[in-house]
Amino acid sequence: MVVLVKAAQLILSLSILVVLHEFGHFIFAKLFKCRVEKFYLFFDPWFSLFKFKKGETEYGVGWLPLGGYVKISGMIDESMDKEQMKQPPQPWEFRSKPAWQRLFVMIGGVLFNLIFALFLYAMVLYTWGDQYLPTANVKYGIVTNQAGRDIGFQNGDKILNVDGKEVADFSKIVPTIVLEKASYVEVERDGKDVKIPITQEDIARLLKTKSVLGFRIPFSLNVTGFQKNSPARDAGMDIGDKVVAINGQHFAFNDQFVKALKGAKDRTVDVTIERNGETKTLPVAIGDNGMMGVQYNMGDLRKEFKFKTLTYGFWQSIPAGVTKGFNTIDNYLKQFKLLFQPETKAYESLGGFIAIGNIFPSIWDWQSFWNLTAFLSIILAVMNILPIPALDGGHVLFLLYEIVSGRKPSDKFLEYAQIAGMVILFALLIFANGNDIIKLFRG
Repeated sequence: MVVLVKAAQLILSLSILVVLHEFGHFIFAKLFKCRVEKFYLFFDPWFSLFKFKKGETEYGVGWLPLGGYVKISGMIDESMDKEQMKQPPQPWEFRSKPAWQRLFVMIGGVLFNLIFALFLYAMVLYTWGDQYLPTANVKYGIVTNQAGRDIGFQNGDKILNVDGKEVADFSKIVPTIVLEKASYVEVERDGKDVKIPITQEDIARLLKTKSVLGFRIPFSLNVTGFQKNSPARDAGMDIGDKVVAINGQHFAFNDQFVKALKGAKDRTVDVTIERNGETKTLPVAIGDNGMMGVQYNMGDLRKEFKFKTLTYGFWQSIPAGVTKGFNTIDNYLKQFKLLFQPETKAYESLGGFIAIGNIFPSIWDWQSFWNLTAFLSIILAVMNILPIPALDGGHVLFLLYEIVSGRKPSDKFLEYAQIAGMVILFALLIFANGNDIIKLFRG
């Protein structure tokens, strides 16, 4: 069920963005009186799932969900329609239009994706505001995993600053370390200030590992359900039970409980529970994963921690959304630069459709959906404007060359460039999705 919810959100989000992107090309092509032969969501090699024709344009849905396209007469694109290009140019064809008009047609998709992202960010801020946990309010310090311990962090550390600068939003600490290439993080540990140096290897660890820094949560485990194979249920535990101790050991924080459970020398532990005001101890067999097989909640964290919410009126949300959008672009470009720095091994974190799908929550939440759709819209805009043949940016590069030099690249050159660009894109697609598959097998 979780997979279906994530997949549905991914397909809906990408469908909206692809249609909008192609509509950007379509509307400028129509504005400059170019003939648009096809407008498709997804690709349709050999056959389409659905199509109809209105006027001179065929609209449809393909079966290969790798994007979408508009086929504009007289343009060398992914359709590779060489026969059309051998005919004399016609007034309605893309190649017959002035370079500046062709330039607008090519940037139309990116422009629409950018505007849509800024609009979404503004409307999300207007509707829901912006809520975050201030770093100063992480009162019990952090909880970290092995990657964090290898860097030098310890459970209970309180983050003071990154390179001497306070980070207001706790969730922005790791992105700040990575994107700003921080040299150190200062923490409070046992009442003393400690500087943790950050190396390139540490940045590689942060890129490769999820959830390196979380906030420490007081221990509270109330059973709400059981997994399919549950040692706890087999031992007699029931919904509504409150776990009090493991082998007589009580815990102040949730991470201490997890550590004690996974570190138990015996595969059977004595679990003390509280039920209807009484306590009882149950012998529970622990699985190899160090889990009891229970579903639980840890109480209302918003009562335990003081979150901050920023609210926006309609007119306030517009500049705030624009600022958030351009900050997102800036951060994404910084991430993109990391791919070309071998020492960070950022290429290992490159993911395909599985990675993109996993950023969506396991339950349908419209605030998250529209926030993530805005983020993906920016990614689509940035990736498409890259100067790679077969992408919009490749066409823009050749058009700018034509405008500056006054010489138009030959059709044969554009054909070869299109083929080369498609080979590069397919190679990246295979590499990114191959990374996803490798990660699945590695667990």
